[in-house]
Amino acid sequence: MPAAALSGFLTALSLIVAIGAQNAFVLRQGIRREHVLPVVVVCAAADALLIGAGVAGLGVLVTDHPVALTLTRYVGAAFLLVLAAGAARRARRPERLDPSAHGPAGLAPVLTTCLALTFLNPHVYLDTVVLLGSLAHQHDPGAWLFALGAACASVVWFTALGFGARLLRPVFARPRAWQVLDVSIAAVMATLAVLLLVA
Repeated sequence: MPAAALSGFLTALSLIVAIGAQNAFVLRQGIRREHVLPVVVVCAAADALLIGAGVAGLGVLVTDHPVALTLTRYVGAAFLLVLAAGAARRARRPERLDPSAHGPAGLAPVLTTCLALTFLNPHVYLDTVVLLGSLAHQHDPGAWLFALGAACASVVWFTALGFGARLLRPVFARPRAWQVLDVSIAAVMATLAVLLLVA
């Protein structure tokens, strides 16, 4: 793998692996075995789109319009608080948490949530569009190789997270485990929402 692509892969992986609302959502879908492939594809494709936009020069536009980022920050925080409240509500009734006792969630609401978690997070623009876009141009004329490596990191990570989560399925055979997961998700999302608001 050329040096620029490897650098892009490792840099993007270091950014993506951080605990966040999107990763928590993908993990939960993977454990539930619900629409895992579409969720992985949407997450990876969104990252590739944003990374490509950053290399193409959208980063300058993002930094020149801080009002748009501020608006995204407040809308994103509100959305995260709604999701946190939903996870906390699920955790209050652990006997109803096991997905095997219910029908699967519809594809449309799952993908809508996935897209919202991706595009309503202002940090995704700073990380993928601004930061990765800027770093890519440090590898000119291999900027697009850097972007390709970064996009590959996203594919590898979300595939491993989404499909690897099934290995945790035996742990989640008990409702109490689902309760712990949803409490953790609620805490992560609420914390991220607060951090967005005070940033």
